[in-house]
Amino acid sequence: MGGQKMEKQYLTDDTICAPATTGGAITVIRISGSKAFEVIDKIFKAAYKSADFKKLESHKVVLGYIHDGKKQIDEVLATKFAGKKSYTGEDVVELSCHASPYIVQEVLRILMDNKVRMARPGEFTLRAFMNGKMDLSQAEAVADLVAANSKASHNLAFRQMRGHFSKNIQELRQQLVDFASLIELELDFSEEDVEFASRKKLYDLLKKIKAEVNRLINSFAKGNVLKHGIPVAIIGKPNVGKSTLLNAIFNEEKAIVSEIPGTTRDAIEDTIIIDNIAFRFVDTAGLRESGDEIENIGMKKTMEKVQQAAIVLYLFDASRTSMEEICDTIDDFRKNIDDKDKKLILIANKIDLLQEMPHHFKNLVELETIFVSAKRKENIQMLTDSLLKTAAAGAEEENQTIVTNSRHYEALKNTLEAVKQVKKGLDNNLSGDLLAVDLRTALYHLGSITGEVTNDEILGNIFEKFCIGK
Repeated sequence: MGGQKMEKQYLTDDTICAPATTGGAITVIRISGSKAFEVIDKIFKAAYKSADFKKLESHKVVLGYIHDGKKQIDEVLATKFAGKKSYTGEDVVELSCHASPYIVQEVLRILMDNKVRMARPGEFTLRAFMNGKMDLSQAEAVADLVAANSKASHNLAFRQMRGHFSKNIQELRQQLVDFASLIELELDFSEEDVEFASRKKLYDLLKKIKAEVNRLINSFAKGNVLKHGIPVAIIGKPNVGKSTLLNAIFNEEKAIVSEIPGTTRDAIEDTIIIDNIAFRFVDTAGLRESGDEIENIGMKKTMEKVQQAAIVLYLFDASRTSMEEICDTIDDFRKNIDDKDKKLILIANKIDLLQEMPHHFKNLVELETIFVSAKRKENIQMLTDSLLKTAAAGAEEENQTIVTNSRHYEALKNTLEAVKQVKKGLDNNLSGDLLAVDLRTALYHLGSITGEVTNDEILGNIFEKFCIGK
């Protein structure tokens, strides 16, 4: 494991503690380290003489009291996890105490008085990684699972925490390791001019690995959307009701609504969960030419948000907008957007102001336009149904590996480049020692994903973003 190459600061024998839960009536305080059981023996007394914490088996719970000298602090449940059977791979105790801030602080103070220090962010999961309980990509998935705000992001994080992505990477890496070993063996017999690694088989393997790494790289765009929410941009001319629509979708005041055109000069972002799918909405500045420098900046940001969005809602005033203007906007959208998968949904707003059906109503129906009154919140459900239908159409199969982590994405791109170099070397009949260099590079980048090769800087960047207690 990568832990063998870590600096001493990650190999401390300190016993650590921190609250592992937030909110509710009960707080779980986690203690991990070689002195965990010894400290609990000092500060915990079982409620019944027959229930001795020292004799308690792993994964068993006992009722008792935390005390500070002769003073009882709280009635708690103490759960014991022995060594390799615990989350961190060390002796662990979890104290379930009442969630009073005073009680929690007192229990932590007593622990620190007994030379147990507060854990750093992510230190429990870091220790699990260092002790071989999980690899690095699984450890990162723990943070993603905690942060998951939708069913889709939860499912992705849970699958990665269970090692589905790791298994995929390890299989790719092992195949390269087998060939790299044969290439290295050839170098030991360079004077004999022997070939242990079939160049034809290596070529076929590289082709297979290149295809799989490419697929994983391409899945990142989808994974990023599922992890953070499907980005939806609302565009349209000033005063067509973009902010009112946003408020209607969220059923609360998310944006300032005014009769004055150009009220929204900057993008407003927020996320809503609809049927377990997260949508990240952006209400943008109005689409119009302007001499106002601030408004022009807003327009530039609008186009940036449109480029980033997976779904674009084009909102127009049903009572005032001509079919020619609608068609021009659709044409501009198609000309200026490179992503052919980007979905454009037409929304005709202010139907409450219509005194008669617009003469181009038939054309709008053919374009699958949704007719709404954002002000009266009419037909908003039709819009959300359309969003869900679009999201479902782009959903990945449940058993397919999807990349959601930008660090993994970069490592895969570097792997792909190294694989291309090996293939290029084969095409040019390069010697085994030169092929070995690029093979080692590919192995390094694949290994950095799971933590088989890593360093302090990588670990610091990963775990400092964790919650304390995880």
